Order: sequence, then C-alpha cells, then structure tokens
Amino acid sequence: MAQETVNTSVSSPLPEEQGWKRSAGLPSLPEVHATIKVPQKKGFWRTLLAYLGPGLMVAVGYMDPGNWATDLAGGAQFGYLLISVILISNLMAILLQHLALKLGIVTGRDLAQACRDHYSRPVTFVLWLLCEIAIAACDLAEVIGSAIALNLLFGIPLIIGVIITALDVFLVLFLQHKGFRLIEAIVGALILAIAFCFGYELIASRPDILPIVGNLVPRPEVVTNPQALYIAIGILGATVMPHNLYLHSSVVQTRAFKRDDEGKAQAVTFATIDSTVSLLFAFVINASILIVAAATFHGTQYANVADIEDAYKLLTPVLGAPIASTAFAIALLASGQNSTLTGTLAGQIVMEGFLNIRLKPWLRRLITRVIAIVPAVIVTALYGERGTGELLVLSQVILSFQLSFAVFPLVQFTSEKTKMGRFVNPLWLKLLSWFVAILIAILNIYLLLQTLFPGLAFGS
Repeated sequence: MAQETVNTSVSSPLPEEQGWKRSAGLPSLPEVHATIKVPQKKGFWRTLLAYLGPGLMVAVGYMDPGNWATDLAGGAQFGYLLISVILISNLMAILLQHLALKLGIVTGRDLAQACRDHYSRPVTFVLWLLCEIAIAACDLAEVIGSAIALNLLFGIPLIIGVIITALDVFLVLFLQHKGFRLIEAIVGALILAIAFCFGYELIASRPDILPIVGNLVPRPEVVTNPQALYIAIGILGATVMPHNLYLHSSVVQTRAFKRDDEGKAQAVTFATIDSTVSLLFAFVINASILIVAAATFHGTQYANVADIEDAYKLLTPVLGAPIASTAFAIALLASGQNSTLTGTLAGQIVMEGFLNIRLKPWLRRLITRVIAIVPAVIVTALYGERGTGELLVLSQVILSFQLSFAVFPLVQFTSEKTKMGRFVNPLWLKLLSWFVAILIAILNIYLLLQTLFPGLAFGS
C-alpha cells in the first residue's frame, strides 16, 4: 500500500502542472486520498471491484428528494410519455460525470481546485460563492425530504424532523474515520433499499410494459404539449446536480492507482465503467418513480398529484397494496440520508478546493447543515407542509441556475491539451460536450424564467 501511494504526491511540480496558472497544493480530501489499494495485474473483475464506489456516491444525487416531485408529476399527468426525457437527461449526466472523473484522475485536481488554479481570484471567489449557495440548496432539499419521510413514517412533526436531520453530521464524521470504503458501502446499501422499495411498488402497480419501452424514444408530444414540455424541461434542467461534478472529480482520487499515463488510462476506464453502470441504475430508480405514478394515478381523478405527501397517502388505497405507502416513505428517507452523506463531502471539497481553507471536517459539515436547516425550520414553523413544498421547488431552481457555472469550466478544462495532455477530449467529444453544456444552460434559463416569472416564458 505504501508503495502505491508514493506516486500520489503533488508537493512538487508534475508534468500536468503545465497549463495551470497556479501549482496544485494538497490533494483533494487529503485524509482519504489514495487510501484504497488497486491490485496490479489481478484480472478485470478484481480491478473493477477496487474502482467500484465513487459512481454510486454520484448516482445518489440523481435520485434525491428534489427529483421526486417532477417524476411524480410527469407520470401522473402524462403517463409514460416522459420516460424518454429521463433517459436523455441520464445520458447527459453520464457524459458530464465522465468528464469530471477524467479531470480528477488526469490532473490530480478536483473541479474546485482546477477553477482555483485557472481563474483569477475574484472569479474563483464568485464561483465558490455560487457553489456554496447551490450546495446549501441541495442540502435543503435533502433536509426537507428526510423530514417529510420521518413525518410520514412516524408522525414526527416536520420542524422536529428538520432538526433531527442535523444529527447525521456526526454519523458522517464517524464513518469517515472508519475508512472511505465504509461510506461507499453504506451508500450502496441505502441505494439497494430504495431499489427494493420501488421494486415492490412496480409489482404492486402492474404497469404496462409495451408503452414503457415505446416511450423510451422521444415522441412529438413532449414538445408540442406546453405542460409536458415544462415538466420535461424541469426533469432535464434539474437532473444533473452541480455538486456531483465537484464530488466525482475528488472521490475518484481515493484510489491508489499509479500516477503515470498507463495508470491514469486504466483508472479512467474503470472509473467510467463504475460511473456509467451506477448512473444507469439511477435511471431505473427515477424511471420507476414516474412509472409507478403513471400506472397508479394517470387517467384517474388523481392525475394532478405532484406532491410527495399526497402520493404517499394515495398509494396504498389506490393500489390496494398494504405497504405501498410505507415502502414509498422508506425509499424517500433512504434517499434523503444518502444525499446527506454525499452532500456534506461535496461541501468539504468545494471549500477546500476553491479557497484552500481547511476547516475541521465536523465544523465544515456543521456550517453546511446550519445554512440549510435555519431556513427550513423558519419556513416549516411559519407555513407548514405547503411552505416546505415550495421551498423544495425553490431549491431546485437555485441548483438549475448554478449548474452552468460548473459545467462550462469542466468542459473547458477537459478540452485543453495543455491541461489534459494525451487525455484531452477528442474533437467529437468536445463538440458533444459543448452542445450538452449549451443545451443545459438554455433549458435552465427557461426553467428559471418560467418559475420566477410565470407568463413570460413559452408554454405558460
């Protein structure tokens, strides 16, 4: 193990320092950097096993409570029509996460460090501030989602549930001291819990298979129907979480691969497999939410269901399945807690990367949680369930607004040969990446305008 980690040092200039305005400092997440051994010449499957984990942590962001409302609304109102939109957004996510992991592996920098080492200090500060706001918004969605789940399962008042979620800060600290593999294992276990819950929901809802398969190909109604278009843009615009790009570019560096071209090439290959498989699994989960809503509510008097609490109350009586509502709430709780684990790590990565300020992990996580919990407590106390629902929507709007400020630097850095060397994006990947970046920006601008100024944007 010691021999594996010798090559990870970034204290002296390395060939990949070319193209950067500043030299790399300490590695990202130094307490767990290069701590997971990668076997050498032990076969494909053993090597792949060593790289499995970061992809699952990233996939969590694509099935967090913030995505549930749009998936529920899409299925209830339009049946299986928008499954193609979930698939397209997932393919876009696979592309961007590949770029993020490649940046981290090849340059030894996470995305936040890369921004710090490329842009001027004022620009870096603005990017950091926007990212912190986005992480707080994401954390807010997770806090509210967990609080709603606790309320549905145990009758705990929302405001108490919000406060309880602050305690998971200490859980994250405990887990990280036990090793990064343990965090990855718990994330994987919670994802399996979500999968089992929705597997039950799918069996109970008895969806039609042929329409599901048929709607994997986009249909004209997605664009020609203004209401469907709005929900579709909501799904596309809010699927890729900005903090996931920072997170992924960092956690892939926990593997002790050789820091030469051969080692990096192997790491990029296996990390991409890990990421792609995990995100396809996230697609199955998100599609399951929409499919259950479509099979249960579409074409009925409940077709306007878009609220998590309403869906919970209706699932068991409508389906006639005794634990359908309970399974739904358990999946929501697992989703919120999973997102908490990854969101707090992303907060540490962003602050250390952009500002090179290293706070004690418990303090950094506590700050992140307080920023999210204070507005959630205030709104919950004043407005109850209606307020938390609106706050959940607002958090997604904030995330949508910030996303391009992460995507454009990521595409720029991975497209520059001086930074990436032989790993620079080939021409076809550059063109595709810029197309996706511009498309996401346009969709998010539309979503922002439609949400803040109803009536101004097309499709109102």
